[in-house]
Amino acid sequence: MRVILPDKSVKEYSASASTVAHLLADLGCNPVEVLVVRNNTLIPESTLLEDHDEIRIIMVSHGG
Repeated sequence: MRVILPDKSVKEYSASASTVAHLLADLGCNPVEVLVVRNNTLIPESTLLEDHDEIRIIMVSHGG
């Protein structure tokens, strides 16, 4: 699967029955700080990933 990181770099990963939560943990991303989009659709952490997916990880900006 193709993963587009917040800094716009691209990495290739094997999904191997992994979930979004596992991918974020492997990448060291805090799930509270990012949104995950698969093939242009927002997906939750429990979603199973497949090798043909294109995943985009987007940092959430917030202020106060």
